[in-house]
Amino acid sequence: MSDLDEKLDGILARFAEVERSLQDPSILSTPARMKELGIEHKELSHVVELINQLRKIEKDIDDLDSMLYDHGIDDELRKMAGVELDEARINLEDKLQELRRELLPKDHRDKKDVIIEIRAGTGGDEAAIFAGDLFRMYSRYAEARNWKTTIISESPLPIGHGYKEIIIEIRGEGAYSRLKFEGGTHRVQRVPLTESSGRIHTSAATVAVMVEPDPVDLQIDENDLRIDTYRASSAGGQHVNKTDSAIRITHLPSGLVVTSQDQRSQHQNKEKAMMLMRAYLLERMEEERADKIRDDRRSQVSSGDRSAKIRTYNWPQNRVTDHRIGMDRSLLKVIEGDIDPIIDQLQLAHEAEQLANVS
Repeated sequence: MSDLDEKLDGILARFAEVERSLQDPSILSTPARMKELGIEHKELSHVVELINQLRKIEKDIDDLDSMLYDHGIDDELRKMAGVELDEARINLEDKLQELRRELLPKDHRDKKDVIIEIRAGTGGDEAAIFAGDLFRMYSRYAEARNWKTTIISESPLPIGHGYKEIIIEIRGEGAYSRLKFEGGTHRVQRVPLTESSGRIHTSAATVAVMVEPDPVDLQIDENDLRIDTYRASSAGGQHVNKTDSAIRITHLPSGLVVTSQDQRSQHQNKEKAMMLMRAYLLERMEEERADKIRDDRRSQVSSGDRSAKIRTYNWPQNRVTDHRIGMDRSLLKVIEGDIDPIIDQLQLAHEAEQLANVS
């Protein structure tokens, strides 16, 4: 028996066990366990269906193969069996590929909401303006998918539409699965409005994409935190200048600092700051865990390294190039939020690499 057959038999056995458990009276009285088993049953059902289809094709191939060497049948039947055998072998390979895809490791974070941090990099005000362009790009993308975007924290330029830093929360079905490849350095090439000679400048902004954690995802010891209040200074209504509603939280063991001042009350700012702190710490834990199991050959597609230049937005040529997959798209479309074609190709490239590693 091959390793794959052994693995498939294990899946079939687990599926049968889950079905028995779902009929167990003691489990029927435990809603949480029932929900957990129901999710597993749903995830396994499609895999089990593929396994059954695969094994039927394998049996058909054995039967057809036997017919080719059966001297009791006429040449016409043997010829038909040969044609059907070729088709069955192609069907078998397609089904195997589909099954391998289903068996790829799942990212447990894919169904989560996301927090996106956009920071202006090299390029001064022009980089901050570009950070604003990226913010609007993701906002429009989210709007097209009926996702909700909320600003957690922002440091806008005194004039214009740029940001030295802006942190947003995007809530929606599969938000992390679609946006997780956006992390990295985004580079822009264009003529700034303040450039009288028409010279093209290159600026950059960094994007970090983090899963929005549930409180149960990460417990933080209150003794590890220092919480300071101060008077908010950004936009948010006249009340910000009258009360010390802004919150700064420092995680003493790691030195991480987060702030929130855009909510209407100190309590709301503290909630947002704690959510942001969990997200940063959870992301750090995920990166440390990934470092332990990652191959020496790190995938360009799966890397969330903010130092990696992932995309260039060339205004004069109306072109956006994603360097990980060598794909060009119309800048005007991309900057308006039409990034699905790029994301689709990034996901396919990531999946192909996973399949290669499994093989």
